[in-house]
Amino acid sequence: MPPSALPDGDPAPDSGELPSSALAELGSTDLGIYVHVPFCSVRCGYCDFNTYTLTELASRDAGGASIGLDTYADAALAELDLARTVLGSDAPPVSTVFVGGGTPTMLRSRDLVRVLSGIRGRFGLSPVAEVTTEANPDSVTPESLAELADGGFTRVSLGMQSVVPHVLATLERTHDPANVARAVDAVRAAGMQVSIDLIYGTPGESLDDWKRSLEATIALAPDHVSAYALVVEEGTKLARQVHRGQLPMPEDDDEADKYELADEVLTEAGYDWYEVSNWARSADSRCRHNLAYWSGASWWGVGPGAHSHVGGVRWWNVKHPAAYAARLAAGRSPAQARETLTPEQRYDETVLLGTRILGGLPVDYLRVSGRAAVAGLIADGLVDGPAAVGEGRIVLTRRGRLLADSVVHRLIAP
Repeated sequence: MPPSALPDGDPAPDSGELPSSALAELGSTDLGIYVHVPFCSVRCGYCDFNTYTLTELASRDAGGASIGLDTYADAALAELDLARTVLGSDAPPVSTVFVGGGTPTMLRSRDLVRVLSGIRGRFGLSPVAEVTTEANPDSVTPESLAELADGGFTRVSLGMQSVVPHVLATLERTHDPANVARAVDAVRAAGMQVSIDLIYGTPGESLDDWKRSLEATIALAPDHVSAYALVVEEGTKLARQVHRGQLPMPEDDDEADKYELADEVLTEAGYDWYEVSNWARSADSRCRHNLAYWSGASWWGVGPGAHSHVGGVRWWNVKHPAAYAARLAAGRSPAQARETLTPEQRYDETVLLGTRILGGLPVDYLRVSGRAAVAGLIADGLVDGPAAVGEGRIVLTRRGRLLADSVVHRLIAP
């Protein structure tokens, strides 16, 4: 099953060169680096991320080039060389690094550290840089985590998804739930922050099942929790099972009930929401890398299928790892296509992303029509009245978070 398709766009130059207008914005925002590691031991039935099992990679070819666990770090470092050249001397030190996938910890810890060292050597790291890797609980050991911490990683995001066996089976998650607690303990022993990722709305998951996963999460006392509603993506095994009637389609009302339960349980346990799907014990525990995305900062995405954004220019790399490696080996940018956002698109995105976070969106940023919609949104219980009237910020209520798309539509409608 292939991952989801990339969007269309304008041709991207082989040099990777960016317009001077985009580079001019580099110094006005933080710079993040996202590193996509496209390997998984198995493909989960709900996943449409750009990931491949080693068997899938071995069965495909792209011009004779190849990439695998032992050679991925070299390819990533080659793209970082390109990034250094393209961004030039005005690029600020990197504030955040996020290694995602796939299962990044299928790579040896020393290779993950080598990529981080490559970022440090080419750009420098902020003295308080946040450096995160995602991990499957079965793919880490106390020794591998200690090596990551010694190499500069500060945070690990563990994919737990659920603690209920039949829910994990439907998702085709293969980790042992008991290993989550061991992994949390090992991350903490290595001196790093720990985040837990959860999914709700899996076919067959009851409200009690979801509450059980939330309570198990709280018992682990992570610094941060992410909880995402399951989306049935076209082209996935899960979508085919739903279309054949083998599994029911997740219901909006059920997912809304589970979101409200998550917010209630996590808030009572001392976690505060700071983005629609994310909660943290304190401001210091929030994921600064993702906050940079939501605030429109600049980031360079390294790896097959990775997306980047600098100064209103967005681009994305070719998807297949072998094609990615072949382009870099030939001295070409791995970018497949790009787009330059119009002022209208940038305005809409700022409203969309700004309203998702606790810091909110300044009311004064809105156009006249958007400001006129605020009173109605307060009356409908979707926007916090005191924040809007007293502080001049659009902050969503819990009900508003459930209907965030509707709120944005009303704020940007002419």
